[in-house]
Amino acid sequence: MNTRIEKITSVLDTNKAEAIEVFDLRQKNYFVDYAIIASSLGPRHTIALLDHLKNGLKPEENFNNVDESGDWIVADLGDILIHIMTPEYRIKYDMEKFLSDLAEGKEGEIVL
Repeated sequence: MNTRIEKITSVLDTNKAEAIEVFDLRQKNYFVDYAIIASSLGPRHTIALLDHLKNGLKPEENFNNVDESGDWIVADLGDILIHIMTPEYRIKYDMEKFLSDLAEGKEGEIVL
């Protein structure tokens, strides 16, 4: 795993993010090379995790765009997308299924 991914997951883990998953999408038809999903302990923790990432990854990383709500934050680092979600949102939107299917080349398949 590359050192940037290790640093991101380390910052998340150190600050009590849960169920951290990394999806390698380099060989897929997707707009980023990696996607990372982590669960927060709640809305305030979601925002705190973003702050920890911004502080822990500077000056090496450039946050191109951040979509922020207390329940789901998406941070765009250009070639890495980080999703920080409350457990409820993680279950509701099931990004793991989407990204797992994408990583396994199953995107767009119809399941009957």
